[in-house]
Amino acid sequence: MVIAEELAKKQKAISIAEFFEKNRQILGFDSSPRCLLTSVKEAVDNALDACEESSILPDIFLKIESKSKDSVTLIVEDNGPGIVKEQIPRVFAKLLYGSRFHSVKQSRGQQGIGISAAVLYSQLTSGRPAKIVSKIDKNAPAHYFELLINTQTNEPEIIADKIIEWDRLRGTRIELEMAASYVKGRRQSVYEYLKDTAIVNPHARITLIEPDNNQIIFERVTDRVPVQATEILPHPHGIELGILMKMLRYTERDKLAPFLRYSFSRIGLQTASDICKRSGLDPEKDPREVTLDEAKRLHEAFKTVKISAPPTDCLSPITEELIRKGLEKEHTIDFIETTTRPASVHNGHPFQVEAGIAYGGNLPKEEKVEILRFANRVPLLYQQGACAVTHAVEGIKWKAYSLDQPGNSIPVGPAIILVHVASTHIPFTSEAKEAIADVPEIAQEIELALKEVGRRLKLYLSRQDKMELRREKEEIIQKILPLIAKKVGEILDRPTPDIMPVVAKIMGNVFIQRHVSQNGKGCEVQIRIKNHSEAVRHFSLHETLPYSIKDPSPEPKIIPIGKQTDHLWKISLKPQEEKAIIYNLDIKLEEASKLPQLIAEQIDEELITGAKVVNV
Repeated sequence: MVIAEELAKKQKAISIAEFFEKNRQILGFDSSPRCLLTSVKEAVDNALDACEESSILPDIFLKIESKSKDSVTLIVEDNGPGIVKEQIPRVFAKLLYGSRFHSVKQSRGQQGIGISAAVLYSQLTSGRPAKIVSKIDKNAPAHYFELLINTQTNEPEIIADKIIEWDRLRGTRIELEMAASYVKGRRQSVYEYLKDTAIVNPHARITLIEPDNNQIIFERVTDRVPVQATEILPHPHGIELGILMKMLRYTERDKLAPFLRYSFSRIGLQTASDICKRSGLDPEKDPREVTLDEAKRLHEAFKTVKISAPPTDCLSPITEELIRKGLEKEHTIDFIETTTRPASVHNGHPFQVEAGIAYGGNLPKEEKVEILRFANRVPLLYQQGACAVTHAVEGIKWKAYSLDQPGNSIPVGPAIILVHVASTHIPFTSEAKEAIADVPEIAQEIELALKEVGRRLKLYLSRQDKMELRREKEEIIQKILPLIAKKVGEILDRPTPDIMPVVAKIMGNVFIQRHVSQNGKGCEVQIRIKNHSEAVRHFSLHETLPYSIKDPSPEPKIIPIGKQTDHLWKISLKPQEEKAIIYNLDIKLEEASKLPQLIAEQIDEELITGAKVVNV
């Protein structure tokens, strides 16, 4: 027999399930801890996407049970819209099956591999089927399935199919047993993944039950569901020649101009006409009859005819406000700044970069800055060194922004750098989706966003340095002047003068002083305020008393606090300006001399003399 014929007998097609059965590491199923983390990630991503698409505030429950040292059971429940019975087997037990692959809009999952890959890994390492429960309405039955994937056909095998009682109004539950381990105290862990997820999904509540039954709840900080991304048509700048030819071959349109208008975004009547003219093709031509040479000319015309950038309502950025709330929820920090860059385009795909920088608080001072990387609201915990975000951080001269940086590496200091890339197509470096590729357009936007928050950090740190110098100067003055005042008093045989007005003048502070005098049976109180600085000062002044004041000028805002009353004045002083607040009290002079200290708010402590500063 001819060798070629013998070899031909051995050749056969393999299914996608068989391929990943032997190459599961490509999807992130390599080490024992990472296998669990990847499974958690895929289940949580599905739950968040499903809830957001139905405008439901996500409430996600995870439980991890330790079967042995190297075996766990993962349970994930959500309150999403549920899945109709007919679709459950294919959603969980058929790779490359989903609703988002052909959809041009921002979403966490798109390939239809994630959760079914977790099911595949589970059955490979435990031999047990995945257990699924789903319910679409409070009046609908809860469907229970036990599923395996037939790897030869990439089709689901139904082991059990029945209706059960389930106390949820709606939602989905998946239970997987697998060879994996739960770890603590490292960056790449389930806890860290969920914490990061909570930062960029502040509308979600996530509950984790660890193997030792310790419960951790990541509470939501907003009841606002993210704006739903709108599906758009593909943009001409992101279409390759082969894809264009396929679209031409299988279109239902009979004429080329309407094909262009209704197959691509940002192509209207005039633009379609310009493309046909530039490519030398008849707008009336049947698209299915376009030859390879004509398709090449059409593809080239996409690049030369001016076509507007794709619409950006297909994106759903986190927003600066919610990034701030998310970081403040999970970390104790002194300073935070965020920014959202204008939407841009790479290869016809809209994308938007958001960045945040947090500083101080309880963050470690002598360690490298923590980098939080996100793509479409999903944390990226592995392959940090291969990611465009890390490369952008390393490429910036952070010493110019007041952070230490040994060489061209990650800066050092008590800070967190957060970067989120939202896009209809994230260019990941691998199927595991752990690092963003170095696409020039994306890298440039990340760099611009980081430099913007870096400049704000520099202003903050510069201001803090100046305040520290003021504190040191005031401490020296406070030590020396009393000694001088006491000595002068002894020489002149007079009482030691009050040095506070002098300190305020030397420091260029706002000086606040309360004077109390007898007024009939009661007292008159004058609060004198003078701005000794060369800048306008705005702040709030609180006088909290257990008494009612009379005839105040100007009138304060009254805020009852238990048995006391807070009297609030909004103060604004120009340089060297002086003001007074006057009111009466029906108490004796001796009692008035024991009034509590005045409190200033919304101004730095170093800028006030004569009052306590409390900033909440």
